[in-house]
Amino acid sequence: MDVSLVIKQRLSELGLDQRDLAAATQVTDSYISQLLTRKKAPPAPGRTDIYDKMGEFLKLPAGELSRLAEVQRQEELKKRATEPPRPLFKQCRDLILRKCEPERQKEVRRIFEREPFGELERLVTQKLLDVAQGIAKEELRSEEWLRLMAQLSGRSYQQMRVTSLEFLDTDVFSISVENCVSFLDPMIDSWDMDLKTFGLEIILNRRLAPGSVKRFEFVEQQQQKRFAMEPGFEQFLNDKSLSGDVNEEEIEFLKTLEFNGRRPTPLYYYRELQNLRDPLHFIAAARHKEQPKEAN
Repeated sequence: MDVSLVIKQRLSELGLDQRDLAAATQVTDSYISQLLTRKKAPPAPGRTDIYDKMGEFLKLPAGELSRLAEVQRQEELKKRATEPPRPLFKQCRDLILRKCEPERQKEVRRIFEREPFGELERLVTQKLLDVAQGIAKEELRSEEWLRLMAQLSGRSYQQMRVTSLEFLDTDVFSISVENCVSFLDPMIDSWDMDLKTFGLEIILNRRLAPGSVKRFEFVEQQQQKRFAMEPGFEQFLNDKSLSGDVNEEEIEFLKTLEFNGRRPTPLYYYRELQNLRDPLHFIAAARHKEQPKEAN
């Protein structure tokens, strides 16, 4: 049983119609109609408040519609996973390139056009989408923010709520021209990327976003090795007669010692500590060369 069927059955049982549901959820009649006729897929539960409003209005158990929507979306996702990614609409690509720092535009455009919806284009589009969706999700319950967005796009409050719900439900493979025009364009002033490190900086519209700058770094880092605490080492640390004056640097060194399956005693660590402190076991740092004497 899918979401639209459950909603239609419940409306019939309660003697209500689509307009009543639209008013209760603060969306347009058209949106509810498309949802119930399956012209629109059910939005992702984690990105919208509509299921809570619907469930309360239809007197359904809490979370029931969200659960059904998640199952339905997972089935749809399995079907889409086998399809190759489609390139962005030309208008979307043009908007994203227009927002790029002018000095970088030419180089970025060349990379974008080399491969339709290639890795760099997907990466940039995904991060711009993530940032814009994050703001939209935080502000979805803010009537003031929605009315400002509605004013900027020439929509009613209810239409803007519908547009926001649809935007929150999109992804990098299904982003539309309307998504770009209604959200990416007004929210994002500009973006720039270091093409060597892939560090990305996004400058946001101060009127629409709480933070004006978002930065992302995409750099490879070495995974730090994890050391299991040897029982003998733990006993060494607990015995203050052996480790009373050991410092953090010495502890870190002793942690790195490896024994190929053997188990050292606390006394072994004490002796290693003394060896570490004995200057006779280390080559002295090279002295500076003497300065040549001045000629008389």
